[in-house]
Amino acid sequence: MIARLAAAAAALLLSGCAAFFTPPQTAALLAQPPADLPARVDRAEVPFFAQTRDHCGPAALATALADVGLAADPERLGDAIFLPARGGTLQLEMLGGARRQGAVATRLPRELQALLREVAAGHAVVVLQNLGLDFAPRWHYAVVVGYDLDRRELLLRSGTTQREVMALRTFEYTWARAGRWAIAVLPPQRLPATALEADATDAALGFERVAPPARAALAWRTLLTRWPDNLLAGIGLGNTLNAAGDAAGSRDAFEAVAQKHDSAVAWNNLALLRRDAGDRAGARDAAERAVRRADAAEPAWAAAARATLATIDTSR
Repeated sequence: MIARLAAAAAALLLSGCAAFFTPPQTAALLAQPPADLPARVDRAEVPFFAQTRDHCGPAALATALADVGLAADPERLGDAIFLPARGGTLQLEMLGGARRQGAVATRLPRELQALLREVAAGHAVVVLQNLGLDFAPRWHYAVVVGYDLDRRELLLRSGTTQREVMALRTFEYTWARAGRWAIAVLPPQRLPATALEADATDAALGFERVAPPARAALAWRTLLTRWPDNLLAGIGLGNTLNAAGDAAGSRDAFEAVAQKHDSAVAWNNLALLRRDAGDRAGARDAAERAVRRADAAEPAWAAAARATLATIDTSR
């Protein structure tokens, strides 16, 4: 009897049969749909990989990767990101697995409307759901590929179902119980439509750790097209261009950051690059600026800036 009651309670919650209550984001979205959001999107072209037992993470990630033309083999992804001891895949493995396949995996805002806007922008969205209860969770990854506001439905690639139709409010319950976690998995030349600057920066940093320098530079350059004043992106671009062997491009990137932000680290790196290019006067000017800025506002860089200035003064 206890088991039957628990199963009934789970079915009640999953069906959204909180018929008395529509969760807040669904209620707000349906009460006043944004005028610039299409009422219906169905990305029927998104590939589908049916999951094998406990491998919903690899299957969902393969779906998102294949959607943007990147290598997507669920079995190989399973070998890389599935954790047998956990009986599943953690979010960190999902992010790392995407990056190792050449994609920038970006956390999305915890808003239902953000998921719909991403789909409307042509991006598949990987989501984590809890199909069980808070005290007895059943974690599941799926991919949002469409929605219909008039019918109050969401379309997913989920488990072994290529086209799962789920009530928006039911989805919000299951998504909220999993912390409203969602990511867009895109090549470095594309940004999610709804990404926040901090999340996009974190994603580019994570990508830089595993990507070839030229690809990492592309991710930073893409980020700068939307947020041109992002200091970390400017420094990241300079560093990755230098690592890729593009010394001239790296100098240009650091000079732009130094001039815009008066950044000690940018002045210091620019000084080193000018020194290596044989521009001793320019190197000394940049090193002196690095020292002044470090003394005034960035003390953590004071020693490095003075060391750079010393190497320029002693070089011939």
